[in-house]
Amino acid sequence: MIEVRVAETDADLEAWRAVRLAVVPYERAPSVADLRRAKAEGELQVLAAVDGILAGSGVAGRSTLAGLGFVAARVLPNTRRRGVGTAVLRVLERHVAELGFGAAFATADDAVALAFASRFGFREVGRQVEQVRTVGDEPDPVVPPGVQIVSVAARPELWPLAYDAVAVEAFADLPVPRPAEVSPDEWEREWMTWPEGTFVACAAGEVVGVAGLLHDEDNPWRAEHALTAVRRDWRGRGVASALKRTTIAWASRSELRELYTWTQEGNAEMRRLNEHLGYATRRECVNLEASLPLR
Repeated sequence: MIEVRVAETDADLEAWRAVRLAVVPYERAPSVADLRRAKAEGELQVLAAVDGILAGSGVAGRSTLAGLGFVAARVLPNTRRRGVGTAVLRVLERHVAELGFGAAFATADDAVALAFASRFGFREVGRQVEQVRTVGDEPDPVVPPGVQIVSVAARPELWPLAYDAVAVEAFADLPVPRPAEVSPDEWEREWMTWPEGTFVACAAGEVVGVAGLLHDEDNPWRAEHALTAVRRDWRGRGVASALKRTTIAWASRSELRELYTWTQEGNAEMRRLNEHLGYATRRECVNLEASLPLR
């Protein structure tokens, strides 16, 4: 018998993390503390079991893309083709419908996941590319004249200022099928979790750029890039390169061995910058959208 229930306790959330780590081992999984701290209003995390044995998990809530809910159903490899994914997805579908959404966003990173999603009416609306770089003995960056780069750990008051100065423009400029909507509260909770590894570029007393890393609790030798963005009137002046080189140099000093980042397929400038800095493409992820109710 398949049972799908809400993940509520710390033990439940550890089980939820275990499924994610097993299904997508190449991505960082937020810690239990991060899951509780960053949980958005209306977000639902569930666990699935077959005859009492952990088999899968799921998460659903409001997407950062305007007007869309999001759903992610994951099933452990040894329990697939038994209806677990369908059972989880139906629970997630009902949840986002109850939140008032008429469509849902999802992702698929392999042919099996894509075929599963297609059965329910999901269609491709874009792609993301994962780029990865080995970290060695890295030099400090050359910073453009008039620009100062500081860590959020040293200047925490700059991070809220970066939302209006940089983030709002950056999210508006993302090559995504619908406008990206990130609130100031979400910016504080989700987009900066490692103050020592997050950096702000300032010029003439104003914030002009941001870049940072996200800690991987389970694989402390690697980190994921968070948003790298520069204010529109400062783009093309080498600020993005200096910020990214700053994170790479900091990663080297912190004994990290690998950095990875996900970039929208249409964000050609950032992909070119990453390639120039030595990042190589490792995999693609398909962005999907479907009307509710699902097929």
